[in-house]
Amino acid sequence: MSTIRNLAIIAHVDHGKTTLVDALFRQSGVYRDNQRIAERAMDSNELEKERGITILAKCTSILWEDHRLNIVDTPGHADFGGEVERILSMVDGVLVLVDASEGPMPQTKFVVAKALRLGLRPIVVVNKADKPDARPYEVHEEVFDLFAALDATDEQLDFPTLYASAKEGWAIENLDDPKTDLSPLFNAILKYVPMAEGDVEAPFSMLVTTLESDAYLGRILTGRILSGKATMNMAVKALGREGNILEQTRLTKILAFRGLERLPIQEAEAGDIIAVAGFAKATVADTICAPEVTEPIHSQPIDPPTLAMTFCVNDSPYAGKEGKKVTSRLIRDRLMMEAESNVSIKVSETQSTDAFEVAGRGELQLGVLIETMRREGFEMAIGRPRVLYKTDEATGQTLEPMEETQIDVDDEFTGIVVEKMGLRKGEMNDMRPSGGGKTRITFIAPSRGLIGYQGEFMTDTRGTGIMSRLFHSYGPYKGPIGGRRNGVLISNATGNAVTYALGGLDDRGIMFITPGTPVYEGMIIGEHTRDNDLEVNVLKAKQLTNFRVSGKEENVRLTPPRLMTLEQAIAYIENDELVEVTPKSLRLRKALLDPNARKRADRTKV
Repeated sequence: MSTIRNLAIIAHVDHGKTTLVDALFRQSGVYRDNQRIAERAMDSNELEKERGITILAKCTSILWEDHRLNIVDTPGHADFGGEVERILSMVDGVLVLVDASEGPMPQTKFVVAKALRLGLRPIVVVNKADKPDARPYEVHEEVFDLFAALDATDEQLDFPTLYASAKEGWAIENLDDPKTDLSPLFNAILKYVPMAEGDVEAPFSMLVTTLESDAYLGRILTGRILSGKATMNMAVKALGREGNILEQTRLTKILAFRGLERLPIQEAEAGDIIAVAGFAKATVADTICAPEVTEPIHSQPIDPPTLAMTFCVNDSPYAGKEGKKVTSRLIRDRLMMEAESNVSIKVSETQSTDAFEVAGRGELQLGVLIETMRREGFEMAIGRPRVLYKTDEATGQTLEPMEETQIDVDDEFTGIVVEKMGLRKGEMNDMRPSGGGKTRITFIAPSRGLIGYQGEFMTDTRGTGIMSRLFHSYGPYKGPIGGRRNGVLISNATGNAVTYALGGLDDRGIMFITPGTPVYEGMIIGEHTRDNDLEVNVLKAKQLTNFRVSGKEENVRLTPPRLMTLEQAIAYIENDELVEVTPKSLRLRKALLDPNARKRADRTKV
């Protein structure tokens, strides 16, 4: 009989988690020798493949020497931390993956702190040890210092360390050992990750950690069986967090993870990770159990959201031309479905029936949700991100979310980075050389000051800087922070932009559109060189005459426009502006399209 080990792989973004799982698949026989496999097979979501990041936590299972290893590949970006927190309650051990040149990063600190608090014993894997700039021994020391700073127990500080290259498919205990395969890593997992335990004779109970929808099976709930056995068609009930009965039903399907597949099984017992179908109401953090169970399983509290955006119905002149899902009912249903499966997102109604407030962990998380919805055929308008404040109950002081921001830059760019972070009320608490002509600077900065800074940071550092952000705490309000310095160019008519008109506006600012782009009154078509907004005509064509004079017919040369990504557009807009999102287009616009309405609104502000 095989024994079960449940473990999660946690690390900072781009340190090689998913690549390591690929290598484990290959060497454990999940793949046939002649089977063609896509790189990073666990990143199955379309957005994950495009961005090269893991967004959704996923379970997989492999066999090694008659032991079943249930492995969870978790997201490495702080915005998807809600996924990591849920998963850690399912496992008995963690592989902490650290880049051999970058060392521990903010997200490493975030997920390791959660794992240590749960009493999990880590196995440290110093990955990418084959890189030319690798510094494995120094990184090992940095990991130890991090664990000590996070109040790890003596047993947790006595962690095993392996040096590996997930890309090359080897792991070793000492750097002098021959680099052959991942056997040392498999052996370390069997040695240090405890066998999954649970009372098989007790009544069945399981905590739901993830929820997804399937076209054929409906709602699928994944979790770890804490006690008892799950068998097909057995009678079960779902308990809410307070112990209230949500529903009573039968298990219509039990699915087990086998490699990249989820296969139906007849029975599973305590310690195993399974997915079940048959529930209409049960969701994440609820308990699925036998009818005689009365107490719900305790679930880990999730850190609250710190950022919110308004999702509105698209009311522009081009509404409904590119998307099929445009009504407030469809948008509401989709957002509620997201909030049900994603515990770190909260959706609430607003005073308007056509707008909803969506709160989440950060710009990337909400940007991924918007991008997913537009690919599903939704049209909507998105407001500027804003942070969620709190009030100190003792002093009445306003508190705002602060982020620990770690920046790695070439030495020549440290001055501009420190200056820009200072303007955003960031306080530097560490600055040290990190080798290779680079400096690592750490700031504690207000979340609202960092909105929209990523693009500017990449420009300032010529694309070479790395910025990692992590929620730190709520701190006293830091006062006003300067926003966008420039005004915008606004179209005063509806039609298609004309080359001649755009050429005439070249000295007025930077364009966001190309010739032939459909525009409408109130749409933002560029950035003004000055600090005020300016209404312009981009439909103006060249007047034709009967006279042809030499030199009059020269071609109009346009400066290349600045074309924004979704995240850049959302970060760029001000409070009186929106981003119109459709399956085919991104347009920046004023919230009030009518110029007279905008003037009246400005007067009421004063």
